[in-house]
Amino acid sequence: MTKQETQYARIWRGRVRRDKADEYQAYWLEQGVEPLKALGATEVHMMREDDISVSEFLTISYWRSLAEMTGPRGGEPAHAHHLPRDKEFLIDLPERVQILRILAS
Repeated sequence: MTKQETQYARIWRGRVRRDKADEYQAYWLEQGVEPLKALGATEVHMMREDDISVSEFLTISYWRSLAEMTGPRGGEPAHAHHLPRDKEFLIDLPERVQILRILAS
């Protein structure tokens, strides 16, 4: 897969209490990356910023098409899909993600 074939970036943000951030990071890396790749994400990057009491996670996945983001279930690509334990970790459950069209790389 070349970067030229990647057309979209899907950006998800979530905030976790700082004392649960390490556990959430391990959980997400174990449960979140492979499902995105199985749907067709060409790359998945997870980033983290720690504050005194809150850690913010940012996940960017790259896609060839909007249809690949939803896979066979269909639906709205900008609708956030949560992992089973996200309610346990996340301060709030974002309902939407940001989708950006890639113009150059």
